[in-house]
Amino acid sequence: MKRILLLFIALLTLTTAKAQFPMGGGAAKTTITGRITATIIDSLTQKPVDYATISLIRVKDKKAVNGGLTDDKGKVVMQNIAPDQYQLAIGFMGYKNKAVLVKTTLEHPDNNMGTILLSPTASNLKEVEISGQKAMVEQKIDRMVYNADQDVTTAGGTAGDVMRKVPLLSVDIEGNVTLRGAAVKVLINGKPSGTMANSVADALRMIPAEEIKTVEVITSPSAKYDAEGSGGIINIITKKKTAQGVSGSVNTSVGTRQNNGGFSLNAKKGRLGFTSNVGGQYAFPQDTRIEILNENYTNNTSIFQEGYNKAKRWGYNGSAGLDYDINNYQSLATNIKFNRFENGSDGMLDMLSENSLGSTNSTRSSFNGMVFKNVDWSADYRKTTKKVGEEFTLMGQASFGRNTNEFRSSTIMPNGNSVDLNGDNTGKNNEYTLQSDYTYPFSKNTTLETGVKGIFRNIQSKYQDTDQDFDYDQNVGAAYGVLSFKLAEKTTVKGGLRAEYTNISGQSGEVLNFDNDYFNLFPSLILSQALKGNTTVKVSYNRRMSRPSLYFLNPFLNENDPENKTQGNPSLSPELSDNLELGYSTYIKGSVINASVFYRRTKDVIENVFNPTEKLTSYFNVGTSESYGASAFASYNPLPKWTLMGNFNVNSYEVKGVDDNSSTGLKWNYTTFMRSAIAFKGGWNTEIFAVYNGPKYTFQGKSGAMAFYGGALKKEILNKKGTVGVNVFNIFARDLHIESVNQSPAFLQSTNIYYPIRSFGLNFSYSFGKMNYAPQQKKKKINNDDLKQGEQQQGGMGGAPQK
Repeated sequence: MKRILLLFIALLTLTTAKAQFPMGGGAAKTTITGRITATIIDSLTQKPVDYATISLIRVKDKKAVNGGLTDDKGKVVMQNIAPDQYQLAIGFMGYKNKAVLVKTTLEHPDNNMGTILLSPTASNLKEVEISGQKAMVEQKIDRMVYNADQDVTTAGGTAGDVMRKVPLLSVDIEGNVTLRGAAVKVLINGKPSGTMANSVADALRMIPAEEIKTVEVITSPSAKYDAEGSGGIINIITKKKTAQGVSGSVNTSVGTRQNNGGFSLNAKKGRLGFTSNVGGQYAFPQDTRIEILNENYTNNTSIFQEGYNKAKRWGYNGSAGLDYDINNYQSLATNIKFNRFENGSDGMLDMLSENSLGSTNSTRSSFNGMVFKNVDWSADYRKTTKKVGEEFTLMGQASFGRNTNEFRSSTIMPNGNSVDLNGDNTGKNNEYTLQSDYTYPFSKNTTLETGVKGIFRNIQSKYQDTDQDFDYDQNVGAAYGVLSFKLAEKTTVKGGLRAEYTNISGQSGEVLNFDNDYFNLFPSLILSQALKGNTTVKVSYNRRMSRPSLYFLNPFLNENDPENKTQGNPSLSPELSDNLELGYSTYIKGSVINASVFYRRTKDVIENVFNPTEKLTSYFNVGTSESYGASAFASYNPLPKWTLMGNFNVNSYEVKGVDDNSSTGLKWNYTTFMRSAIAFKGGWNTEIFAVYNGPKYTFQGKSGAMAFYGGALKKEILNKKGTVGVNVFNIFARDLHIESVNQSPAFLQSTNIYYPIRSFGLNFSYSFGKMNYAPQQKKKKINNDDLKQGEQQQGGMGGAPQK
């Protein structure tokens, strides 16, 4: 612990000193200056125009005094502007040049010009019409961006429904997300959430699809990011308005499967801004048919269970935030988020047990309930200088999670007697984070990013039986450096190194005490080469880690189903993976093609293992995995307002044991997605999609393939401030049948679940207030993405899964 604090304090002191006394030294002369900001938008597509050339010309002498290029949000910020009258000249290939008058004064040195529309030239108009709306998918140097706000079929759904259509991602029926077959870290607006640590699947159900603006899939995280997530990082960006004045929105959806509602209110006056939102959801209980077969070949026994499970879900969430610009170079921001999610299920199963002495019949009723509550509070300080691109940030975050899990089970035996089991588990997850980052641009093409971070966690899990109590402390100290530069005119390099020191201590029950620490280095490298015709080739390498969270460590024994119990393993080691990727992307007249191949080697793979003797599923480090695969994505416009999209992913699966060099054998996992969207005159939009996920292989078996499809129709109303629509999902079959099989020479475990997923829904949304606004300047945020997050399972474990 002392080593972490000393490392953190020393590096924070150096970073802070660097920010206060930047390169170039010397005291600047005190003057009254301000800044001019503007956002350049395509007048037809309403897309940001990035890399547009901006010149600020003083009116009295026609002299250019400042300028720059717009960023990927279409925004430009010009600092150190003396009070005067200016002309803002805007130019970009394929667009008509535009000039706008702007004035600053001593009383009002800042001028936010808001949105400025840029009109395409006649030669570019046809291509603009072909692209129609904002591109559904965009490719960046280290990530793929899915613009969910352009998808009309997700209305009335959740973030989990959105994830199923994001390229490179795979989502199983329980809502667990993987990237190219590996675990990922999910962030909300660049920050972690305690709810995500509890269960990613449940957390995604809490986010209405209407609130999501974009989903960033970061396949090549640099050393700036925490090392968690062997597959990469998913960052969900929610919708947020930052206009001067007051604005907001309301949305609601009702359907046969799920009901959502949400309200947001935003206000900005001068340098002070306020944002808020609140939402809720309720899913109607429906019967899920279940068939479970357990055969133990060693004992020559067989147990077959058949019945139903009826689950209901409901919850609410909200957030409120303030941001204030102290002056031209300093700003403060704070935000608080809260949520509550409850999932309860009642079930009834008929059991047939057979052995060498004969067979018996019995009936079991059960209840399993989980409640997740979490509050996240953060505060950020940001400072820039007159040197464009130089930035210092200091951020803190506190997360408080409270979670409960209870089960009740009653089995009526053939003689009429009952065998009752019950249990409850209460978990607390407190986490405190302090982070500092500094960015210094040596030149236009060379930038250094560096920072330090400390994470301090305490997790407690209390059970009615003290043998299953769990008290766990994990402290992490980290420092990183990333250098970006141009190796040649069209060759960009981004390389870095991250160092992390971890100290773990805890107690499980009254017997197991553990204390461990480890130090790791995580290098990263991205090499990007621009070719002719808007084509880019990229090669990247990074090392990642997945520390087991409390979801995997918690020794709480869930006996909701006595024939299929679950329990965590406090003795797990972290996963370590090395990733290599080769990517290719090109843009051809509005069409997009993206393809990549990758290789990943992971040590100490964490997977669930079923023990037929104890009828128990737990987690173990099962061995080493070497996986390779490929992905391809394409978007094409056969007609000006008709867009076709397709995506295909495939990756190998093979785990080799550490001790005996045993192997699962080489298997293949694959997914595919297709989408067709058409925009009509009068504000009408329609869309259909289909997803197919092939069988997913695991250490002891596989889960079956699944296919689902849907469609939507949407109409703009109320002067384009509102929308109304209808959507359908799997309309030709009520249930989706998934078969999961685990087996070895000693046992067979087969589970058949028939999920009710067919749904019909109506949705409505309305936005009010000032609608022309400039996107908020991108701010650095805390990303605690250093833990392997828990999966959601039928009748899964309770407790307070850790971040």
